[in-house]
Amino acid sequence: MAELKYEITKQLCVLSEGSRGWQKELNLVSWNDREPKFDLREWAPDHAKMGKGVTLTYDEMQALVDCFLEMAEEEELPAE
Repeated sequence: MAELKYEITKQLCVLSEGSRGWQKELNLVSWNDREPKFDLREWAPDHAKMGKGVTLTYDEMQALVDCFLEMAEEEELPAE
């Protein structure tokens, strides 16, 4: 299996932190020297290990944000 190469080019925000110190983060990540994409996943404190996540292009992220904002305008969002 080929080695996975990644570089977090910009840390955008931390959404939450688990009891083991892993953080759910939104970052810009370059995978295998490709153009960075938005990336949402849990990371170990040193970023050496990661959980499963999702990567989004700029257009996909824009569609997600637009969908969320439209939903927020139409109805009251549930509180945690």
